[in-house]
Amino acid sequence: MADTLHYKPRAGEIPTNPGVYRFRDADGRVLYVGKAKNLRQRLSNYFAPLRTLHERTRRMVTTASSVEWTVVPTDVDSLQLEYMWIKEFDPPFNVRYKDDKSYPFMAVTLGDEAPRVIVTRNRKIPGARYFGPYPKVWAVHETIDLMVKAFPIRTCSDSSYKRAMQTGRPCFPGQIGKCGGPCSMTVTIEEHRAMVDDFVAFMAGGDERFTRELTRRMLAASAAMDYEAAAKYRDKLSAIEAVLGKSALVLASDEDADLFGIAEDELAAAVQHFVIRGGRVRGVRAMTIEKEIDISSADLVDQVLQRAYGDAQDVPRRIIVPTMPDDAAELEVWLRERRGKKVEIAVAQRGQRADLMRTATLNAQQALIRYKTRRTSDYVARTQALTDLQEALGMTEAPLRIECFDISHLSGTNVVASMVVFEDGLPRKDQYRSFNIPETTDDTDSMYQVLRRRLAYLDRPEEQDPQEQAAEDALAEGVVAEVKRKPRFAYPPQLLLVDGGQPQVEAAARALRDAGHSEIAVCGIAKRLEEIWLPGEDFPVILPRTSESLYLLQRLRDEAHRFAITHQRKRRKGDISTVLAEVPGLGASRIKVLLKHFGSVTALKSAAPAEIEEVQGIGPVLARNIHSHLSTR
Repeated sequence: MADTLHYKPRAGEIPTNPGVYRFRDADGRVLYVGKAKNLRQRLSNYFAPLRTLHERTRRMVTTASSVEWTVVPTDVDSLQLEYMWIKEFDPPFNVRYKDDKSYPFMAVTLGDEAPRVIVTRNRKIPGARYFGPYPKVWAVHETIDLMVKAFPIRTCSDSSYKRAMQTGRPCFPGQIGKCGGPCSMTVTIEEHRAMVDDFVAFMAGGDERFTRELTRRMLAASAAMDYEAAAKYRDKLSAIEAVLGKSALVLASDEDADLFGIAEDELAAAVQHFVIRGGRVRGVRAMTIEKEIDISSADLVDQVLQRAYGDAQDVPRRIIVPTMPDDAAELEVWLRERRGKKVEIAVAQRGQRADLMRTATLNAQQALIRYKTRRTSDYVARTQALTDLQEALGMTEAPLRIECFDISHLSGTNVVASMVVFEDGLPRKDQYRSFNIPETTDDTDSMYQVLRRRLAYLDRPEEQDPQEQAAEDALAEGVVAEVKRKPRFAYPPQLLLVDGGQPQVEAAARALRDAGHSEIAVCGIAKRLEEIWLPGEDFPVILPRTSESLYLLQRLRDEAHRFAITHQRKRRKGDISTVLAEVPGLGASRIKVLLKHFGSVTALKSAAPAEIEEVQGIGPVLARNIHSHLSTR
């Protein structure tokens, strides 16, 4: 493979101005759109020697057959043009967004003569003002039912409204007190419009003003002995307080902000968008992102903000993000043009904002786990994953049984290994195994040792379980016996997967050769770039980011890593207890008290006998014994 691209521009041909560039394939399809403050500096990164490029970036530039660019006057113009082209061309190598679901919104149709409030998933109603999104439809209806008690605006359909206005008879919702529009014959169009404005202002975050005003009117009516009016104000106030009680105050009461929590790995990301108005979370929206080429966290935040506010009507005065994008100043100008007022992009560092960011990030992490698990738990997806693996790895049959191995250690000590088993794309936890490795030089040596121990089971003669023999004897005598068969560790896998790159794969291949099991395929998955390495190959296999097979391998790798870490922690905890248990007179309860007081055996080792004596239940003699024993370890 050539180390340079045939369409690389000549030296000095690319301008140093800000602009937007597009990579196209041989058919003219736009593959990737990007922006740059300095086009020459940015594009030179793509035309570096191919061997130095990120694997997925290399796949993009080798798929392309040309690059073109457009110079713009300012960095803000490049941001606007990039957004427009991404929306127009939908390039396959740009990040792809997928909403977790179609969320319901509350919409007020301000473009109508008598605006009404509705529940909808349609974001394109002309002149409508949207609130939400809400996680469930019932949550929107519940909010509307409470809100119309405080602000009785129209809820009936357009046909009911027209019929009522033509006949002079109230609409049916108006007759039962569920509609407060002009069609109910209780207010004029002008009076109704004023109530609609109050409704919108309250939902946009004007909580305190309405609460104070209704309280003042209720007290004034009560003082004037107009108890009927006071009761109406009281009911409205109760409805408002009920709405406010649905969402806790998470920031200052005058805070209008959007907060984005993001969790990502090499191929995907999950975003939790918290809509905060009046200091309260008014809506939460989730989306997942598929990444094709390598992209930094700052660039990802940039893309998320473009997506969120490209066509948005409601831009808050503050946007809280986990990482500041590189072109934050240009984004603020772009957002100010949409809002009409100043917009600030900030990073949550401390206090309530940081607490809320941790909550959003935790939700994003869980959403990312659900997204990846959902893809591998579906039967069709699992079948597709196994078929794709068979083709990508050149196997003669689909790998119905895959065993994945991972090595874990603590600074070279307590070396352990894990083996997890997936059959038909699903975990078989009853067949997981863990290994202690007494002596090793490095991870490759550890991998070789573990695989030789595991492969040795394949060569053992099958011995019949005594329970199985008893069952056969009983069956010969006409007696039906139920026997629980143990899973056979000697069952051979079709594929061995190791956590690591080329060195680990070569160690695994050597173990297979030495054990005489060339019929078993082996590969490795390198975490940093998610590359799939095969033995004897100079270049890795790159599975598509949407490939079900890649998600299956990732899940195997992550499960093996989790299982290895769990085993190592148990072993380390056991080692600590063993060291202290060797001290005469030191039982389990005192060991627990000592570890709670000092926090670790290391801290206990460095403590003087007088300091150990301070622990409840530890006398001078025992303290000296503990100090003497640990100092010799």
